[in-house]
Amino acid sequence: MAKVPLPERGQPIDVTYIYELAKAVNDLSSQVSSTTFKTTTVSAGTAGNQNVKTSEAKFVGGYKEVTTKTDVGVAQEVKFDFSYSDFKYAPIITATPINVDGTAAGQNVTVTLTSVTSTRVDGVVRFNTAGTATVGVNIIAIGIPN
Repeated sequence: MAKVPLPERGQPIDVTYIYELAKAVNDLSSQVSSTTFKTTTVSAGTAGNQNVKTSEAKFVGGYKEVTTKTDVGVAQEVKFDFSYSDFKYAPIITATPINVDGTAAGQNVTVTLTSVTSTRVDGVVRFNTAGTATVGVNIIAIGIPN
């Protein structure tokens, strides 16, 4: 899509310039149309599946460090939480562990989400190997905005 040139200060606005603005707005509108392949479907629990234009969905990405150079034991669990805002329903959450230091203890972990609400996710990182670990969690939330 072509960019509309900015007018010079004091330049009279003429029909050609207004035409370029209208054309650019129409081109943008057609690129984010509400056709079925440009929608996002989010399961909203008891509210069922919610369909919105992808441009109207809300996406949040974040990082939470769970342990920092911490000695951990086998089957030890460390709780974490991550807050966000403006979701109408509890979003769909993906949490991926990150082995920051590259240690054996940080490599052998599982992440379990224990609670997801419209404002916060709680979870547990379980260590399956003893040792020292710095582990974080990448979090992606996809949902319907409030």
